[in-house]
Amino acid sequence: MHSFTPQLFLHLGFVVVGLCSPGDASAHSAPSGWYYPYQCCSDRDCQPVHGAAITEGPEGYVVQETGEIIRYLDSRVKTSPDGEFHLCLRPGKIRSRAICLFVPPRSF
Repeated sequence: MHSFTPQLFLHLGFVVVGLCSPGDASAHSAPSGWYYPYQCCSDRDCQPVHGAAITEGPEGYVVQETGEIIRYLDSRVKTSPDGEFHLCLRPGKIRSRAICLFVPPRSF
């Protein structure tokens, strides 16, 4: 038969709190205060981009850092809550493909 001691209950409490902690399930925030979705950034991979880092081409958004063109209707394209470009890339030294691209409303 098991005896339940106060220390055991305290230990179980820490385990439950650790499992319920939102730290691993939430995403980090953009400098303007909105939160990047976790599926785009894995809590660390997104950042604002400025200048000519992202341009609009005839076929889609041209990402200078990766050299890729992300078509306007690509599922990785998301509306930017602050009207700025934000790029989410896979971590590591070699960045081959964007995970998500947050874009302001298109200019015509």
